[in-house]
Amino acid sequence: MMTVFGEGRGFRVVWLLEEMGLAYRLRPVDLLAGVENDPEFLAINPAGFIPVIQDGDVTMVESIAIMEYLMARYGPTPLAPDPQDRAFPAYQQFLHLGEAGLAASVYFVVGARNFAPESERENWSAGQALSVFESRLTLVTRQLARTPYLAGETFTAADISVTYALELARRGGRVPLGEAERAYIARTSAREGYRRALEICQSTKAWFARTPMS
Repeated sequence: MMTVFGEGRGFRVVWLLEEMGLAYRLRPVDLLAGVENDPEFLAINPAGFIPVIQDGDVTMVESIAIMEYLMARYGPTPLAPDPQDRAFPAYQQFLHLGEAGLAASVYFVVGARNFAPESERENWSAGQALSVFESRLTLVTRQLARTPYLAGETFTAADISVTYALELARRGGRVPLGEAERAYIARTSAREGYRRALEICQSTKAWFARTPMS
């Protein structure tokens, strides 16, 4: 059976697996306790970050790459439009924007605001990272003014990617989101696949319960 190591961005992978109806198990990884105390995990990913999947003899890291692998190997799936579909360019753009433009930048805001010394929580680098996030968020806002989902009328894996980033921003970074983004998260998080994933990812569920939404 496929194994997913770690939550965090691994929530994207678990959500995708639930949407696709694929069998897997989730193996927790406690980054706060220190991966140096988890030699089994370090043997799989010596870089020590999550998520990781093991699928037979395949080991992969990076949540978006894992998602693309799963959809290509176990598809076709409506979560990934065909390259000839008119929705494909927007799908491809927002699938990657969810990490490269949004989550990767707001990650440093979350770190500064939650773990840095008080005097460093609004430092220059955190401000720059927030500025990058906010500029990329304008692309999401513009798209949501046109269509209910980021690739058009239908939910895709791009929405999994971006929803995670927006949740990270408003819960972990306390970044206020606009009405369009909040309504969008309400739509995507109402899906059964999302709800099943949240029940599997108990650490994520507990984090959501203790963090207010901006």
